[in-house]
Amino acid sequence: MYVGRFVVVGPDVAAYRVSSRSFPNRRVVEREDALTVAPTPDAPETDNPYVSYNCYRTAAGHAVVGNGSHVDPITEKLGLGYPARDALAESLLALDYEKDDYDTPRIAGVLTPDAGAYVGTVRKDALLVEEVEEPTLVATYEKDSPEPIGFEADTASEAAGEAYSAAFEHAVCSVGVVRDGDGYATAIENGPEN
Repeated sequence: MYVGRFVVVGPDVAAYRVSSRSFPNRRVVEREDALTVAPTPDAPETDNPYVSYNCYRTAAGHAVVGNGSHVDPITEKLGLGYPARDALAESLLALDYEKDDYDTPRIAGVLTPDAGAYVGTVRKDALLVEEVEEPTLVATYEKDSPEPIGFEADTASEAAGEAYSAAFEHAVCSVGVVRDGDGYATAIENGPEN
């Protein structure tokens, strides 16, 4: 089944995976304050605004994962002291779903400093933001409402690997995040070709 990009968020773990039929020549790169989805050196040039974006950032003890430019305003609002639910809802509502040929939903998850977790999506027909107590998946297609998922990762590397190898089609790259003391550990899985 092709579900497109997806996030998994649970109380102690988060993951994000790029799955793509249209733009498979991407990888996650580490930047100073973010993990960023970017084209590989051999990727064809594109002016598509949805191909490159920060998929992971942190602020004020929160970790944020998501499938697009909304990761930045969510992170900024958390840094200003917004509650996770409000930062997700306001940012997703303001940016709305992607205005591409598929009306692609925006998806995101937040781990909070007090061991909470939230997942959100904005689709053409709904804005959903939920606090979750177990690993929960939301994807851009087919599984575009949050649903619990068996996700057993204990380390960031395991989370990235489990997201990458999940039984959904067209894996490109993934990120894993776990709580690590007062912060977060991350790992990247760029697949065999990246």
